[in-house]
Amino acid sequence: MKIAIVGGSGNIGTRLAKEAVSRGHTVTAISRNPEKAHKDAKITAKKGDVTDPKALTPLLAGHDVVISSVRFSESPADNVVGATKNAGVKRLLVVGGAASLKGKDGKLVFESLPEAWRGEAGAGIKFLDKLKGEGALDWTFLSPSAMIGPGERTGKFRLGLEELLVDKDGKSHISYEDYAIAMIDEVEKPKHVQKRFTVGY
Repeated sequence: MKIAIVGGSGNIGTRLAKEAVSRGHTVTAISRNPEKAHKDAKITAKKGDVTDPKALTPLLAGHDVVISSVRFSESPADNVVGATKNAGVKRLLVVGGAASLKGKDGKLVFESLPEAWRGEAGAGIKFLDKLKGEGALDWTFLSPSAMIGPGERTGKFRLGLEELLVDKDGKSHISYEDYAIAMIDEVEKPKHVQKRFTVGY
């Protein structure tokens, strides 16, 4: 497949690109800093910015799938959704956040977040709400666990839907590398079309 990754030079974007090309896909890594993209013969790095959807649209055209991997506070849903639709791409996957998941008490994770994190987290919730009203795209929103960071590519994780995944020690975590596996699995074999799901250990 031809996959466009918006935010392709970021922490998660580079892992997504690496995972995708390891499976034989070709990737266009679009970002403000294309020189930071993962280096591979099957990855084309291009300069682009979600704050300029008109310029982003032609960069997305011709791809089978778009993956958005950018901060929600910098990527209004209207920009990402609009550019994807205008580019004629049907499938949009979004690197989500954990704030919109529910804890064991039934409350949103957002409610327990420090004030400093609520701006980005709230923007992520609004992005998901926008997608839920979007009928023209085959979208998927993949929320990570509460903590996500660099780690091992184990291939051993669990999937869920609306509830935060927590391991036997009470931790909610996933590595960038395993998150990328779950996302590219969904690209190859869609099981959560027009749905949100989550991944964790």
